[in-house]
Amino acid sequence: MEAVSVLILGAGWTSQFLIPLLKTSHVAYAATTRDGRDSTVPFTFDPSSQDIKPYTLLPSAETVLVTFPLTGEGQSKQIVSLYRKVNGHSNNWIQLGSTGIFTEPHWNDHNASYNKESPRAIAEDELLELGGCVLNLAGLYGGERNPKNWVVRVAKTKEEVKCKRALHVIHGEDVGRAVIAIHQNFSKGKRWLLTDLRVYDWWDLIQDWGGDIKNAIAEADGEKAAQEVHYTEWVGELMAEGHVRALPRSVESLGRVLDSVSFWKAMGIWPCKGRLGTNQNQA
Repeated sequence: MEAVSVLILGAGWTSQFLIPLLKTSHVAYAATTRDGRDSTVPFTFDPSSQDIKPYTLLPSAETVLVTFPLTGEGQSKQIVSLYRKVNGHSNNWIQLGSTGIFTEPHWNDHNASYNKESPRAIAEDELLELGGCVLNLAGLYGGERNPKNWVVRVAKTKEEVKCKRALHVIHGEDVGRAVIAIHQNFSKGKRWLLTDLRVYDWWDLIQDWGGDIKNAIAEADGEKAAQEVHYTEWVGELMAEGHVRALPRSVESLGRVLDSVSFWKAMGIWPCKGRLGTNQNQA
């Protein structure tokens, strides 16, 4: 198979944003799926197998992006070594991860402490030792992923709303731009943290979206179900009870928060999507 600049292992959600950007940037690419649909290469990573045959279908690439999670000891070494047995060592590796591993109680940047016992963090550290790069991503949105729809999953009651503090997100398009930036300016052995540069207050968003959420519940599950949620009222009551004078609450009161300025500055680009709100087009 003809060599490419970027090989995407696992053409999932992120690829709907990354692939169009690769095309407009004239970056040659290939992508894999389990079944080889949509002109992709059929490939499934099997951590229990040392069979080199699946890797013979993969093209040589300057950058290999792993979008699916690798976990525990050995998986990063395995996938890299088997690929390199076929395609040589002249390739850089990027692993997409989650900001959920960072553990500082207030501000966290890419140098902050993180849970080294997390199975994903163990695999990420292994890839870093091999000279790879890790992009730990905040909550992903865009396309069918609308943060407004998350509210009913994370806070069904007033007490659950009370517990919600900071939210961090990044749009799929900015993830794609970040991957291309790393491909062009590779950060060997570096772990980065990515957000849209904002710290959102869940109360502020829930109060803003409350009416729309109630209408969506009524449409999907009926008026009776909609009458059981009172997001706008709950936030107002919590503000009064907690002596919160205005929204959004100060960052100092939101607990664990994320700082991704260093990544965007290092790459010389800045997020193009942000400002979650009622009137924002989330596409």
